[in-house]
Amino acid sequence: MNQETITAVRQISKCSIKPHKVSEESKQPHYLTPWDLSFFNAQYIQKGLLFRKPLPSPEDPNPTITFIDRLKQSLSIALTHYYPLAGLMVTKKQDNPPFYGIYIDCSNDSVGAEFIHAAVDINMLDILTPIDVPRIVQSFFALEGAICHDGHTEPLLVVQVTELLDSIFVGCTFSHVLGDGTSYWKFFHAFAEISKKLRKAGKEAGDRHFDCSISCPPITKRWFTEGNGDPFLINLPFSQHTEFIERYKQPLLRERMFHFTAESLAKLKAKANEECATKHAQISSFQALSALVWRSITRARHFPPDRKTGCKFAINDRLRLNPPLSENYFGNCVQTVCGITTVGELLEHGNGWAAMLLHEAVKEHTDEKIRGLREEWMKKPRIYQMGPFFDPASVMMGSSPRFDVYGCDFGLGMAVAARSGFANKFDGKVTSYRGLTGIGSVMLEVCLPPESMSALESDEEFMDAVSPHEIHCQHILHMFD
Repeated sequence: MNQETITAVRQISKCSIKPHKVSEESKQPHYLTPWDLSFFNAQYIQKGLLFRKPLPSPEDPNPTITFIDRLKQSLSIALTHYYPLAGLMVTKKQDNPPFYGIYIDCSNDSVGAEFIHAAVDINMLDILTPIDVPRIVQSFFALEGAICHDGHTEPLLVVQVTELLDSIFVGCTFSHVLGDGTSYWKFFHAFAEISKKLRKAGKEAGDRHFDCSISCPPITKRWFTEGNGDPFLINLPFSQHTEFIERYKQPLLRERMFHFTAESLAKLKAKANEECATKHAQISSFQALSALVWRSITRARHFPPDRKTGCKFAINDRLRLNPPLSENYFGNCVQTVCGITTVGELLEHGNGWAAMLLHEAVKEHTDEKIRGLREEWMKKPRIYQMGPFFDPASVMMGSSPRFDVYGCDFGLGMAVAARSGFANKFDGKVTSYRGLTGIGSVMLEVCLPPESMSALESDEEFMDAVSPHEIHCQHILHMFD
């Protein structure tokens, strides 16, 4: 289907979903940590999954409506565990003595997450077969252009379920102030787990005998620096939000998915370690892949040799702390590490050299460094400004293939595809997903200006490592026949 002829997404209904139960803990203020507060200018996390539509049966002639009703019930139960997502952002300020703090209030009866039911007259193949991700996918998510600070007036979570002619897309718009990618997918898993449990039990959420427990309950207590273990409201060095709020304007970008098989990644890893002459395999598959992406995109940009370039990683700090934080810690516990060099040096050397830069950057991100950065922030609090953060000469590797995206089972079977919305897209943003075609495969979502994307598609070294789009689509469709 030609992209210009695609019918617009139409909204069928919208409602507010409140937690199924309210605990004493959820009535307390939810204080934000330095990691959380840094994300006020970031846009919401937007990720979702495409599923085949359930088929009608004599017992259930309208299974899609049944599924959507069950999702509303499931969301209510999920919010009992992830209650901050049903809250509202509040600013507390005073002049004498000066104080400016922001926290999440979950006690107001009027708060809740938003649930949208939408529809569009296209098929699953209209999403999967085009070379570029169709623009219509961005309409599968809510709050276009919103930044996290907008949580003062906008919901902190919006679930949008979009009916296609033959499939269903479940997408979440999730405040980055409340959690990182690990927190997002933990929530999504819990949401799916409850939905599947409800389907199996055949009960309404209001049934007092229904087991509302989940396998991995979130740890919502905030983690602060050692010596300040109890949560508290941080005093920010501002008197009004205009002093730190910035709205990033997205340039014209193409967005394309590239698939790498486990075999392709194994070759990249072996070659990178061979080039570095490492006695033991030190460079991971993902570091080798990131090095390839970094060098290939840099070639495509045609910058002068003396231009600085970097490859940034979003890195989970939970297990790097000593003692480590649980993977079930709900909040932001992520920072970026970066390999930096010049365009000339990067392109003069091979992938192994670039991968070793990344490997060393990751290796140096220790408990001591993490705590040092936290203490530094507490002395001089700062909010990320997205413009400078999105360096057009660098690459940002976001998300992680470690997230069990396709393990989210709502009772419709495994998802056919994972996609993201319009949020946090910029020149050089690369989002990684676990691949669908076997253990060890990886899918990358690459965002570049049209001329840079065309150059990347002509890069022999890069495309030799990529599984051809048509073959990948055929493989996916064969899996679900």
